[in-house]
Amino acid sequence: MTTLSPPLVWLLIGVIGIGTWVLRISFLALLGRVDQVPPTVARILRFIPAAVLAALVLPALTHATGEFDLTTDRFAAGLVAGLVAWRTRNVLATIAVGMGCLWLLQAV
Repeated sequence: MTTLSPPLVWLLIGVIGIGTWVLRISFLALLGRVDQVPPTVARILRFIPAAVLAALVLPALTHATGEFDLTTDRFAAGLVAGLVAWRTRNVLATIAVGMGCLWLLQAV
């Protein structure tokens, strides 16, 4: 599991929690002080949702067995779903085709 001592784990959890809180409260504190977001910052902020989604989904596709593996059913279904999302830009079609592909690959 881990070689860290329980007090150190709790300290890390506390530090990470405080860091998260500081980041979130900073945006609320700056909300009334900034009249307009600079265009460069606004351009960068547009990519955050896609980056977060990729950071959540990609490890689930590439590490489904606990180690890096590109031969799993999940990875193949994820590639097909990604292609559907890219071509159609339709969320429901992406989910339906991705899940259908996953179920088909698992049944075979």
